[in-house]
Amino acid sequence: MIDRVLNFAAGCTGLADRIGAWTGMLGLRLLLGWEFLESGLEKLHGENWFADIQDRFPFPFSLVPPEASWQLATWSEIAGGAALIVGLGTRFFSLSLFVLTIVAVAAVHWPTEWTSLADLASGYAITDAGHGNFKLPALFLAMLLPLLLTGPGRLSLDAALARRLRNKPRS
Repeated sequence: MIDRVLNFAAGCTGLADRIGAWTGMLGLRLLLGWEFLESGLEKLHGENWFADIQDRFPFPFSLVPPEASWQLATWSEIAGGAALIVGLGTRFFSLSLFVLTIVAVAAVHWPTEWTSLADLASGYAITDAGHGNFKLPALFLAMLLPLLLTGPGRLSLDAALARRLRNKPRS
């Protein structure tokens, strides 16, 4: 009886592993891709407010003119979001969006003043109140990490291209 239960559990685990290889990263890619794409489109149709916070950008990003930073952020989010959705250039765009998110945390989401860990912890929130709302970017960073380290999963253009290149006869 115990052997049957163990065999059933092993079969279920094996099935979950096979399904996960194809779809495990898909949810992360779709969610992050949509969020970054939406943010980029919002910037594309909005007004550039980077000049107001240029002094908060970390070095070397503080050296880039606000208009160039705005365009770079806008198109990185649009291209990166679309690429994550289809799983193309996943590691490159995950790294690009990771860096972009760190800059956003430093310039926009980190509390302007905090003297204790309790003050800092109060910034771990999702709010429109400005500085001190770094919860969502922290979640994005945590979600980008597996895409960066393990790739997009088998259900992606990256994986399809890799399979095609692997099976291509050498001339």
